[in-house]
Amino acid sequence: MKHIFKKIIVYILQIESRLVIYKYKPKIIAITGSVGKTSTKDAIYAVLSGLSYVRKSEKSYNSEIGLPLTILGIPNGWNNPLIWFFNIFKGLRLIIMPHKYPKWLVLEVGVGHPNDMRRTASWLQTDVVIITAIGETPAHIEFFNSRKHLIEEKSGLIKTLKKDGLLILNIDDEDVLKMGSGSKHRMMTYGWKDGADILGSSDSIFYDDIGVPKGIIFRVDEEGNSLPVVIEGVFGKNHVYASLASLALALGLKLNIINAINALKNYDVPPGRMRLLQGKNDSLIIDDTYNSSPIASLSALKTLAEVKNQIRKIAVLGDMLELGKHTEEAHKDIGRIVKENCDVLIVVGSRAKAIKEGAISLGMNEANIFEFLNSSEAGEFMKTFIQKGDLTLVKGSQGMRMERVVDAILLDQENKNKLLVRQEDEWLNKK
Repeated sequence: MKHIFKKIIVYILQIESRLVIYKYKPKIIAITGSVGKTSTKDAIYAVLSGLSYVRKSEKSYNSEIGLPLTILGIPNGWNNPLIWFFNIFKGLRLIIMPHKYPKWLVLEVGVGHPNDMRRTASWLQTDVVIITAIGETPAHIEFFNSRKHLIEEKSGLIKTLKKDGLLILNIDDEDVLKMGSGSKHRMMTYGWKDGADILGSSDSIFYDDIGVPKGIIFRVDEEGNSLPVVIEGVFGKNHVYASLASLALALGLKLNIINAINALKNYDVPPGRMRLLQGKNDSLIIDDTYNSSPIASLSALKTLAEVKNQIRKIAVLGDMLELGKHTEEAHKDIGRIVKENCDVLIVVGSRAKAIKEGAISLGMNEANIFEFLNSSEAGEFMKTFIQKGDLTLVKGSQGMRMERVVDAILLDQENKNKLLVRQEDEWLNKK
C-alpha cells in the first residue's frame, strides 16, 4: 500500500514540476557522479547566489521524488499523508498563482538502481550538466551488473541537455571524460591534468599563527591567469574539485572569475563533509560522516595524513554500504592504506572488519586497532579515549550513523543540530 501511495505522489509531483518549469522557465543545472555531487552543488550555489535567485537541492534530495521537492520548494512528507496533501496543494498554487520563482535550479541527480536516471531525469531539460567522478569502485554499485553499467546509467543525464547546453566534465576521471566524446554540446573541463579549462594546482592545508589547521588553499589557472583560492573550515580534495567545477561553470557562463573565487572563501559547506570541528579535550575532528565510498575514504585518509602538528591521528571508519560483490575487497583495500595515514584505527560494523584485516596484513600493530559493532558503542569509547592534540577522522556510510561518534566527542553541544548531519526528528527517532 505504501509503495502504491508513493508512486501516486511521485507521479503528481512530477506533473506539477513540469508545469512549474514550463511556467517560470528557470535555468537548470544538473549534477551527477559517484562522489562529490553535494559539495559541487553547494560550491555552485555559492558562486551563483550573489548574482541571482538560486535554489539548490536540500540535503540529499536527488531521487525521483527528491527533484520535484526541490523544484516545487516543498519538504519531504515522509509517511505523513497530511503533509503530502499540503505539498500537492502548494504545488498547485505555484502553478495557478504568480510567485517569485528562482532563476536557477541546482539539482543533484543520483542513481541507485538500473533505470533510475531514466525515471528521475527523463522529464528534465537542462541547461548545464556537470559530471564529477566515478571512481574504481563507485558507491551504489551493488544493484548494477558491472561498473560499466553504472557509468552508462549516469551518462544518461547528458541526454537531458538542451542543444545550446553546457557540459562540464572532470578531466581527471577517464570514464567521465569519455562521456563527452561525440557530444555536440559546448564542453568545459576541470581538474589537475594539463589541458583542463580550469586547472588546479598546489593544494595544501593552511594554519593559523599557533599551528592550528584552518582550511585549504590552492591555485587555479584559467586563460593565462593564475589565481589563489582559499576555503576556510574544511579539508579534502573533494572541496577542491567542487570549487574547480564551480569555476568551470563561471568560465562557461562568462562570469567574473575573481568574484566567483571570492564567493568560495566561506561557502556554506553542509554538515558531515570533511568539516573541521572542535572536539572535547582540546582535540580536533574531521567530520566526514555524511556517506562513504572507497574513493572518498581514500581521499579522507590522505587528508588526515597531511595535517601537521597533531599528536595522534585517529581514523574511525564505519562500513561502506551498497558495494555488493566488491564489499570485502574494497574494505580490505582501505585497510591496506590505513597504516601510512593514521596512528590509531577504530572500525565500526561487520563489513569494516575487513578494514582491520587489511591494516594488519600490512603490519599495523593490532594493539592500535579497536573494533565496535555500531557507532553508539564507538562513541562511548571515544569519550574517554581522545586526548589533547588528537585529530580524529570519522567516516562511514549513511546507514552506519557515524555522526553519533562525532556527537560523543563534539565540544559545541549547544549547536550540534547545526553542526552535525542527520539531526532531524525523522533520523533521531531511528535506532
